[in-house]
Amino acid sequence: MPVFSYLLKDETGSRREGEIRADNLNSAMQKLAVNNQIIVSLEELDTSWDFIGPFIDEINLSIERFKSRIPLSNLVFFTRQLATMYSAGLTLERSIQGLASEEKHPRFKKVLLKVAENIRKGLSLSESMQKHPGVFNNLYIALTKAGEVSGNLNEIMDQLATYLENLDDIRRKVRSAMTYPIFMVIFLGFMMLAMFMYIIPMFSDVYAQLGAGLPAATQKLVGISEWVSIHISTIFFSSFFVMLALWLVSKTQKGGYVIDSMKLKAPIFGSLVEQSILNKFAKTAGILIGSGVPVLESMKLLRKIVANRVFERAISNAADYIRDGFNISTALRRTEVFPSILLQLASTGEETGELDSLLDNAADYYYKQVNALVERMTTLIEPLLILLVGVVIAVMVVVTYLPVFYLGAALQSGL
Repeated sequence: MPVFSYLLKDETGSRREGEIRADNLNSAMQKLAVNNQIIVSLEELDTSWDFIGPFIDEINLSIERFKSRIPLSNLVFFTRQLATMYSAGLTLERSIQGLASEEKHPRFKKVLLKVAENIRKGLSLSESMQKHPGVFNNLYIALTKAGEVSGNLNEIMDQLATYLENLDDIRRKVRSAMTYPIFMVIFLGFMMLAMFMYIIPMFSDVYAQLGAGLPAATQKLVGISEWVSIHISTIFFSSFFVMLALWLVSKTQKGGYVIDSMKLKAPIFGSLVEQSILNKFAKTAGILIGSGVPVLESMKLLRKIVANRVFERAISNAADYIRDGFNISTALRRTEVFPSILLQLASTGEETGELDSLLDNAADYYYKQVNALVERMTTLIEPLLILLVGVVIAVMVVVTYLPVFYLGAALQSGL
């Protein structure tokens, strides 16, 4: 049955959009033309391969970002220096040309030279940066364009540099909190692999020469060791294809939504991920609104920078509510995703006319929350992981050496 995309408006002027299944266009119109609803637009969707296009776009964007990746610290330094040089009276072309000559990163140096060349040809700074989406994201370009329109580009660039520094610090803290547990888990995996592949087979050969019967626990461990030795290549290939499949699934809309939901619900790291997303959202929203970017355009940009499909969908729904006439805090509250603290600050900011500054205060609050979570996780997880590694290795060693405790019986049976 065909699927139709519709946009409706009721008597109060509220807009509603969605999809409906019907046999044909007339049937769809009859289903929608109820309760005095006005059909603004109605068109049939091609649902045969509608997931292929966005999926391929996600893959291409990921590849482009990987090929064009630039350390965030380099981008922060460039942004701060550009703001300083431009406010001192230097032209954009001369400022970027000078920064490019001092840039040590070869890929970023090449990009800056191209940006300076495009400015020389008559393009604006935002238009020149837009040609390099792997380096300058949508938020960066939008704020640059807002600064060009408002005439305070140096102030916007300075705010952007501060924002990027904050973002870099958040990423570093989250990465540091997750690096140690991941390293310990990988270390434990390699230790167990070494035990199964090399150490246990050596002991099993010795026990076989003695002709001794092994305890049940040791027999089980030897059986696992033999299975791992035989299927080691299958294990590695299966692990690789599972990770590749998960990565590909994460690039689809439904699969990415499920994976991102699981990240937020993770018992230890979920809260850390959520707090860092809220920090990024509040900080970015404050900068965009304070810079004069329209609210709907701000929501569109916020949807692209949160990097979590649960929040992406919530922001998209909030944008629809704002389009229907709701204020920002009410729209965010109706999504049932954003916490009450952020909603209260947003509501107060709308009442007092200081929404950008209160969103900035919310970002500072979540930044402190991230710091506190990282400290608590570091304090608790490190000893727990060390204990886990010690217990696993101790159990394997004890089970391996268990027949030694019956060495007298083993020698008697071998004589």
